[in-house]
Amino acid sequence: MLKGKFITFEGSEGCGKSTQSKFLVDHLTAQGFPVKLLREPGGVVISEKVREILLDRKNTQMNKECETLLYMAARAQLVEEVLIPELSQGTILVCDRFLDSTVAYQGYGCGVSVDTIKAMGLFATKGIVPDLTFFLDLPTEEGLRRRGTERDRIELRSMEYHERVRAGYHQIAQSEPERVVVIDGRRSKEENFMTIRTHVEKLLKIG
Repeated sequence: MLKGKFITFEGSEGCGKSTQSKFLVDHLTAQGFPVKLLREPGGVVISEKVREILLDRKNTQMNKECETLLYMAARAQLVEEVLIPELSQGTILVCDRFLDSTVAYQGYGCGVSVDTIKAMGLFATKGIVPDLTFFLDLPTEEGLRRRGTERDRIELRSMEYHERVRAGYHQIAQSEPERVVVIDGRRSKEENFMTIRTHVEKLLKIG
């Protein structure tokens, strides 16, 4: 029985999810909750090494199957080392990306079977599903402009690819409206955090 809560942030490049996840962790910490901030791929030593391989611009020959499996491998390690023990102890985990990213980027973006990704995801996550997910939605061109010129291997892909990723996120949000909250990434950081805070406080039964 997992006593903690698992909250994830999703979205395309430059959408502000990393900023909002940090805002949330700072807020919950100030409220006295046991909380940890994680990122994917990464979060533990092995997964961070996999992250370096995945995002290295030099790895131009990596195919979509290899890419998908590496994301799952990094996730499986994070689940084993952090998610299961921390959630069992009642920690609130806030994660910058999770399985939805693989569905959007490798599934809708690269054309890997979404059903296959979900089946592999069940194996890698041991059935752990976020209690709440925020999808920060931003027009693709604006998001890539925010990222500037220092882009990783995934960010360097075509505008058409990133449009498919964004459309994929919308498909995920439409299919799971009770879990996924769509946030307009064009609004101010402060406005968006107030919306996020309201949903989290409802989840945690605060107030």
